[in-house]
Amino acid sequence: MKLLRTVGPEQESEIAKRIEALGPWFQNMKIGESWTAPDHFLGDYPGEKFRRFARQLPADLSGKSVLDIGCNAGFYSIEMKRRGAERVLGIDSDDRYLDQARFAAEALDQDIEFRTLSVYDVGKLGERFDLVIFMGVLYHLRHPLLALDLIRDHVAGDMLLFQSMQRGSPHVLKTEEDYPFEEWGVFFETSFPKLHFVERQYARDWTNWWVPNRACVEAMLRSAGFTIEQRIEEEVYLCRAGPVPFADWDEGAFYPVQGGNL
Repeated sequence: MKLLRTVGPEQESEIAKRIEALGPWFQNMKIGESWTAPDHFLGDYPGEKFRRFARQLPADLSGKSVLDIGCNAGFYSIEMKRRGAERVLGIDSDDRYLDQARFAAEALDQDIEFRTLSVYDVGKLGERFDLVIFMGVLYHLRHPLLALDLIRDHVAGDMLLFQSMQRGSPHVLKTEEDYPFEEWGVFFETSFPKLHFVERQYARDWTNWWVPNRACVEAMLRSAGFTIEQRIEEEVYLCRAGPVPFADWDEGAFYPVQGGNL
């Protein structure tokens, strides 16, 4: 159902019904005169957050390809298509979110492809993208560094737009290249890179497995082979695919092929 410029009461009613049928929504978007999550605990989210750093992103993505990993209801996919991206692919492991994304993109007249795919299987895409979006996903993963490695190994062609929830110290300790085995004190520094493990739930969400501090986020990005170009908003980074450290380790990110024989 494409959203016409002039929307009548009958079409508005149909939009509202579809939004309700596809709910609950996490991303609050306006389609016609209806909001998908009007009672969202963060309000106009992620729109309000996006507006705080939107100017730091390329305004014209003409001829560019975009991969939105963990696209949810497609907010960022739609925004990048509006900037003229030639091809936008959104992936998510939750088909409910993908149904929402397909509806939103169609209603807003944006030509976007959506697929069911885990971040751990991005190698199956067999292509690299000019811009990879990885927003609000890292802390929901059991194996976060593996995910970053796989993104760098298989799909990141140039830019990475990254965000992760952060807790703990907002400061970044300048670490040494190496520490002796007898060194203990540095691990008690609150600004040392720390990845906090959540065994049960955080914010009533059992998928919040890991919560890094700022130093940890930045260290993980560098370790996976991303150069941080700019911290464009609290928790949000614009990165470039750079050299992978520890280049003498030539095995790359290990992840068994699904359905294969080990």
